Amino acid sequence: MSKPDILFTPFKLKTLDLPNRIVMAPMTRNKAPDGIPGTANADYYSKRAAGGVGLILSEGTVVDRPASRNLPHIPLFHGEAAMDGWKAVADAVHAAGGKMGPQIWHTGSTRTPDGWEPDAPVESPSGLVGPDDPRGNTMTESDIADTIAAFAKAALDAKNAGFDTFEIHGAHGYLIDQFFWSGTNLRTDHFGGKTIKERATFAREVVTAMRSAVGPDFPIILRVSQWKQQDFTARLAYTPDEMTDWLGPLVEAGVDIIHASQRRFWEPEFPEIDGEKGLNFAGWAKKLTGAPTISVGSVGLSSDFIGAFSGEASEKASLDELINRMEKGEFDLIAVGRALLSDANWANKVKSGAYDQLEDFNASALAELA
Repeated sequence: MSKPDILFTPFKLKTLDLPNRIVMAPMTRNKAPDGIPGTANADYYSKRAAGGVGLILSEGTVVDRPASRNLPHIPLFHGEAAMDGWKAVADAVHAAGGKMGPQIWHTGSTRTPDGWEPDAPVESPSGLVGPDDPRGNTMTESDIADTIAAFAKAALDAKNAGFDTFEIHGAHGYLIDQFFWSGTNLRTDHFGGKTIKERATFAREVVTAMRSAVGPDFPIILRVSQWKQQDFTARLAYTPDEMTDWLGPLVEAGVDIIHASQRRFWEPEFPEIDGEKGLNFAGWAKKLTGAPTISVGSVGLSSDFIGAFSGEASEKASLDELINRMEKGEFDLIAVGRALLSDANWANKVKSGAYDQLEDFNASALAELA
């Protein structure tokens, strides 16, 4: 395997100062009873920090809206008890030598496999969970204003709790992404429109409000995706020009780092332009906006994460392709997900060259918070 030195070079942006380029990807665990993170959550994250991860991004944690989560034990990011819990998590990660940011989230009108329902009706741009698939309420302009304010309050709470950054979840078919997607945003006001640039208005206003809440120097990450849980083949930007129209204004509004989510990091975003070995999503996002990017998708494993939900294991895989792309400067940071669930010391093992000690992913890890 290639030498992993590039993965362990420092990264600095504004007040964010990381010892290496490895990020723990946000992964929903649904293991915060009553939405309050406790000792088990703090131990889980601090163990990965001690294992050498440069930046921990928490699982999605939800803003103060009546139906902002789609599972009963997703953590809250509002209220005194939850924020006390998150401060303890941040403190534990810092004590272990790590840096951390919460992923701030609203699940929109998405369904969950077990059929759990929140106490209030779910909300979305047009009362849809997918194209021609009605669910819940269409948000009023008042609902939208209150939601933007809730995101801004969460941003300030993240800063006050001692986190080093935060990530806005704008991907995978959840609320912000439902505004992006033409299949779920049929609005005729200024939050809708025929173009991705028009449909990104809600996200721009969220970013603007969050930036105003934390000031100019606090780093903001935004996670985006083409694919949706509702449709793995969905696309928001079919061309580089459309991607520029989508992401460029979000960077102008205050996003510092784009977390470009795809299921397999090695897949090209526009192969018709630069071939089957061309730039991936994060590579194009960086090229078009000039912003630093995080790539993600099946890092260090032989199959993507979708199969994990049906119990599929995944064997460890070479990091050569990742190292090659990072050495070329295609993207700046790499998020690692399932590999870190099975092996909290994954980063330290890679750094020391102990590849034979890396563990395969077993889907049983999804049932534990260890």
